[in-house]
Amino acid sequence: MNSSVTTLNCSQQEWELRVKLAQCYHLVDFFGWTETIFNHISARLPGEHAYYLVNPFGLNYSEVTPENLLKVDHTGNKVEPSAYDGNPAGFALHSAIHTAREDICCLIHTHTTPISAIVQKKQAFKYDSFYGAQLYGRIGYHAFEGITLFQDEKERMIQSLGDKHILVLRNHGIAVGESSIEKAFFLLWTVQRAAEIQCQADAMGGEDVPLADDIKEKCADLTAMLIRESGFATKFFDAMVRKMQSEK
Repeated sequence: MNSSVTTLNCSQQEWELRVKLAQCYHLVDFFGWTETIFNHISARLPGEHAYYLVNPFGLNYSEVTPENLLKVDHTGNKVEPSAYDGNPAGFALHSAIHTAREDICCLIHTHTTPISAIVQKKQAFKYDSFYGAQLYGRIGYHAFEGITLFQDEKERMIQSLGDKHILVLRNHGIAVGESSIEKAFFLLWTVQRAAEIQCQADAMGGEDVPLADDIKEKCADLTAMLIRESGFATKFFDAMVRKMQSEK
C-alpha cells in the first residue's frame, strides 16, 4: 500500500490514515488475533465532523484495504457510498468512546482466547508479570450486558472506562484506545502478551512471585510515558509492518 497514492477523492491526511488503519487490520490478522469477520478497529478522522473509519462487515481483516474502509458518523451511518455495510455491534461501543473521549483517536476491540478467558474470571487481569505490571491502574471494567447493540448501554460503558485506555468487557473481551493507531496497536500487543503469560502461569500451578504496588505503578507510569512522549509505538508499529510484509 503506497501512502503517497490515493484513488479516492479524499485529502492526503485521510488517505494516510486509511493506509495505516488497513495495515493495523492486517497486523491483527498476521498475529492471529482476529475473530473471523467479527470485531472492529476504528480511527477517528481529523476535522469538525464526528466521522471515523471502520471495516466493512463481511470481509476478513486481510481483505480490508484503504479504499474499502467505511466512513461513518457517530451513529454508524455511512457518510459516503459503499457497497458494504458496517457491523452494528461495533457502533455502540466505538461511537460511544469516540464521542466521549477526544483523546482516543483509534479504538481496537478483540476477544482472543487468552483475553476472553481472563475477563471471564472474577479477578480478571493480574499485575505480577512484566506485561501485567504495565497495565496496573490502566483498566476499566464493564459488566456484561449481552451483545453491544443497544444505545442505552453507551453511557454505562463510558462510565466504566472513565479516564482509562483499556476497557475490559466482562465475559467478552477488551477494547483499547489511544491517540494514534500506532499507540493503540502497541497497547493491544501489551494486553495480549499479559493475557498469554497469565494463562500460561496459571496453568502451571504454584505460587506467583507478587510485585509490590509501587513497582507495578512505576512500570505502568513509565510505559504510559514512553508511549505518550516518544516515537516508541511508531517504531514498533513500523517494525511489525516490515516483519509482516517480509513474511508474505
